[in-house]
Amino acid sequence: MSMSPRARNAHTEPDLAKPGAPSSCPSQPVGPAWEAPVFDRELLRKYDRSGPRYTSYPTANLFHEGFSGSDYEALLHGSDREAPERPLSLYFHLPFCRTLCLFCACNVIWTKDQTRGDAYVDLLCREMDLVAQSISPGRKVTQLHWGGGTPTHSSAPVLERLFAGIRDRFAFDEDPEMGVELNPREMEPEHLEALARCGFKRASIGIQDFDPVVQAAVRRLQTESQTRSVVERCRALGFQSVNVDLIYGLPLQTVRSFEATIGSIVDLAPDRIALFNFAYLPQLIPHQRAIKAQMLPAPEVKLDILELAIERFTNAGYVYIGMDHFARPDDELTRALADRTLTRNFQGYTTKGGCDLLAFGVSGISQVGPCYAQNHKEYPSYQALIEGGKLPTERGILLSRDDELRWDVIRRLMCHFVVVKPEIELLYGIDFDDYFADSLRSLESMASDALVELAPDRITVRPLGRLLVRNVAMAFDAYLPSAKQATFSRTV
Repeated sequence: MSMSPRARNAHTEPDLAKPGAPSSCPSQPVGPAWEAPVFDRELLRKYDRSGPRYTSYPTANLFHEGFSGSDYEALLHGSDREAPERPLSLYFHLPFCRTLCLFCACNVIWTKDQTRGDAYVDLLCREMDLVAQSISPGRKVTQLHWGGGTPTHSSAPVLERLFAGIRDRFAFDEDPEMGVELNPREMEPEHLEALARCGFKRASIGIQDFDPVVQAAVRRLQTESQTRSVVERCRALGFQSVNVDLIYGLPLQTVRSFEATIGSIVDLAPDRIALFNFAYLPQLIPHQRAIKAQMLPAPEVKLDILELAIERFTNAGYVYIGMDHFARPDDELTRALADRTLTRNFQGYTTKGGCDLLAFGVSGISQVGPCYAQNHKEYPSYQALIEGGKLPTERGILLSRDDELRWDVIRRLMCHFVVVKPEIELLYGIDFDDYFADSLRSLESMASDALVELAPDRITVRPLGRLLVRNVAMAFDAYLPSAKQATFSRTV
């Protein structure tokens, strides 16, 4: 396998010990994992800056075209030889949408032609064949997720054909976690019935905001009754988890209007709530230029909305998981937060750590062993490679040993709010304070502001710092000083 040179960290990397199973180092109490974040406006304003969301490390802007489909294929073979028992997580990107939502930052194809999904399923099946031939058939799928775009843009029979194609090519665990993203504006009753027959048990419903003024400003008209009917039908069909997505900071949003949306959400009683900060990046996302900056709520109003949402959701019994997620106390995300098994990947927070993530479709990002591999974002390029019998990899990155170490520390901070130094030292064969001396110095100001606690044996994100955990993680990012900050959304 050959790879072109890529940027390395500025410091010399030691010969790190290979990480293995979780440390046998005694785990000391890490504090009240369910404690809600503390809202401090002055500190939020002080630390609000652009920064990564860390669904990967290195972040996707560092992927490069020197990493090819042959590199990815070789790593698939290598992963299969080294860890043939490692489970699989499958992600399928279904990119089609009928309308353009102005806030959207996903890779989507806008079309009113619902038949395009049929030909796309053919391409997905051919891509699965290319990947499946590089791994043993016995590896079990423990997680399956369909995202978009709008998966239900295609007809129910097409979706069932896709699922049959997946089952024909991969072996599933006895009780896999199967989730799908739903858009109430692009679905019929038969869509949910087909998904239930396939075995999907988790639904994530995009709402963003129920206020019709805000909806008109972002070109996403979706009534509360539409949404409620989908939630009720999911539950009637036996979906075990119904989750909703909201966005704060949208144009023309006000505290009063979003308070009404919060009330409706609490009444819907979803199992999980994602409350995303609007990533306004018109310099990178051309269609966002239709949203003028003066339409956005002022920074103080955004903070009012955020504070109100946190207070209302936690008072309603939801647990703050991290960054922008809330879940019920009995949810597996909440349990994973408490026992420090929660992890993070391109689907966000998950309990399925230790999987190889195989992504299919345009722009899909796979994580196999020490690499990320991203498919072509443009449909014609993706199609041409698949039809030519080649993996559609456009770019990717092979992680260095330093990358793996830093990603482990960042992930623990963002998922557990604590890093126990002896655990890292035992796994990687380093002296934590020596290796991360620069990072620890950069955290001193956060410690002075009571965002983190720097103890001899651990770093703990305090309740005051939980809303700013991205900032804490950034202290361990070796690439960030040279990154273009415009690539990232604001941390608050």
